[in-house]
Parts: sequence; structure tokens; C-alpha cells
Amino acid sequence: MTGPRLALAAALLCSCTSPVADANSWWSLAMNPIQRPEMYIIGAQPVCSQLPGLSPGQRKLCQLYQEHMVFIGEGARSAIKECQYQFRQRRWNCSTVDNTSVFGRVMKIGSRETAFTYAVSAAGVVNAISRACREGELSSCGCSRTARPKDLPRDWLWGGCGDNIEYGYRFAKEFVDAKEREKNYVRGSEEQARMLMNLQNNEAGRRAVYKLADVACKCHGVSGSCSLKTCWLQLADFRKVGDLLKEKYDSAAAMRISRKGKLELVNNRFNMPTQEDLVYVDPSPDYCLRNETTGSLGTQGRLCNKTSEGMDGCELMCCGRGYDQFKSVQVERCHCKFHWCCYVKCKKCTEIVDQYVCK
Repeated sequence: MTGPRLALAAALLCSCTSPVADANSWWSLAMNPIQRPEMYIIGAQPVCSQLPGLSPGQRKLCQLYQEHMVFIGEGARSAIKECQYQFRQRRWNCSTVDNTSVFGRVMKIGSRETAFTYAVSAAGVVNAISRACREGELSSCGCSRTARPKDLPRDWLWGGCGDNIEYGYRFAKEFVDAKEREKNYVRGSEEQARMLMNLQNNEAGRRAVYKLADVACKCHGVSGSCSLKTCWLQLADFRKVGDLLKEKYDSAAAMRISRKGKLELVNNRFNMPTQEDLVYVDPSPDYCLRNETTGSLGTQGRLCNKTSEGMDGCELMCCGRGYDQFKSVQVERCHCKFHWCCYVKCKKCTEIVDQYVCK
């Protein structure tokens, strides 16, 4: 991180070495209302001490960057929403269970689902902070200062107000990773394996945002002639980030901790994961039945697709337990017509459809 305040933040984080319980998470910022930054008093500790789920290092960062906390919460909310979209047709559907642990005990298991959750959450923070910089919401950053791409045509101007992905990446790395880096576990222990797993997946999430950012341009000229273009760096739609991380989830690497305290592949026939890949250290529960120990909510009562052979199909979703059929009334807009000028008028159509839920 650059700048005196960011250097101070890094120094403060390095001073924390004691293990921290994982009962709560900074993800809870998505579930609890946070004051707008203009309501903060710089250096006022009570604000940060009252926010749930923060580790000691994250509280220190909060004290230095109180105005950032609103956008960290927004990033966490967008991550939860994206997680629930990506897994909407899976046995584990990224359900939130309370306002503190957010996803519940299922996050205690170092599964590939947990790997995705950490990655998409880190990505959400990069996304939210980068955009807040561009929109002038944060005093410590502004528009992107990314160098002009070499392949940009000479007659195109570079310098529109782009999303500040560099700052978003650096801040997200300091804040999100703080909870892991302040722990001091025994080398080669299961706890150290989980810490390294979390750090790897956090980085993969941040890099996904960075990788998908692209150049955006706007035309200038008489009657839209586009005789001149102004270009800047722009974040990709967050859905694309979710899609990429879902692909990484499907190809996540099974890892274990070595005696030297490093993650190594369980199966050496595969290639070692890069910093863009997801990793996990525990097998996933089947998520079929409710299990208080693992945090699995089960699939009883979940809607399923009778005609699908995929994970959303009744056979797989219901884990062979069978399903019940019921009829529901759906109301949709229909027979829409455009009226000059300028509105669309629709009718409401009702339809009785068959739906299926797992036993």
C-alpha cells in the first residue's frame, strides 16, 4: 500500500499476532446498517468498536478509514447476492442464517463452497471501493491513474475518470486479509492450512476483478461522428466476476498442509494452482440433510425442476427422497403495447403452474 496512512495501517496489522475466533466475520457489515461516511467523526473509536465481526486489525483499519466501511458493507452485500445467484440451483444455495456469522457453521469447513465465498467476498470489496474512488466518495483516493494502454490508438484520448482498481485492490488486500494474517498458528497444523486457504481464495477473488476490468470509451464529435474518443479503465459487471469465480470453483484444487507449513496438492497429477485459482482443504458435505454440526440446511422444502437432469432436477436436489407436487398461481405482465409518446402499457395474465418441492 502507498502513502503514509496506508503504511501506518500495515504496521498496525503486523503488531497483531494472537489467534482470533471465527465466530463472527466482517461479512456481517452486509447484514447490519452502517452510518454514511459523512456522519463519522475522524478518529472516533466508538463507531468501529460497535461494528460486529471485525478482527483487531480490521478495527484499527476502520479507525483510520472510517468512511470506507459503508462501501465494505456494500461490497459484502453484492458478494452475498452474487453467491446466491450462482448457487441458486445447487443443494448448497449460499443461504444466510444470521446477522453475525452470516453463512453459519458451514464456513467452518474448508470446502470448495467456502473457497468461493471467500473469493467472491474479497472481489466485492475491490469492486465497491474502486467505484467509490471514482465517484469521489472517499477522501484518500480518486479516479484511476492507470497508465495508457500501449495498444490504444494514438488519436484516442486517455484520461477519463476510471474506476480506481489499483487502490481498491490494495485496500481490499489489507482489510480482508487482516483477519488471517494476524493469526499465529503452529506450522503444519490444520488451522494454518485453513488460514493459507483463505488467503489464497481472497487473492483469487481480487485478481478476478482486476483481470476482467477493461477499457471503456466514449465518442465525441458532430452528430455522433465519433471523430474523437475518450477512454478510461472500467470495472466489468460484477456478474462476470461471479461467473469467472464459479468456473474457478468447478476446477478448485484439493490441497493439504505440508510439514514445512505450505499448501501442497493432494494429487500431484494436477498442476499447482496459480494465484487466480481457488483451493480447498476439506471435502464438502452432501448438503442433503439438515445437520447442526456442519451447518448444512438440507434441501427439504426446496423447489426443484422435474424435467431437469442437472443439480436443480428433483432427483439430485432431493437426494433421492422424492418430492411433492403443488399448483401455484403466477401473475405476469403480458400483451404489452407501446403508446406514443412514450410509455408501455401491459395487461396482467394469470397462469396456474405445477411446482415441485423436495420431501
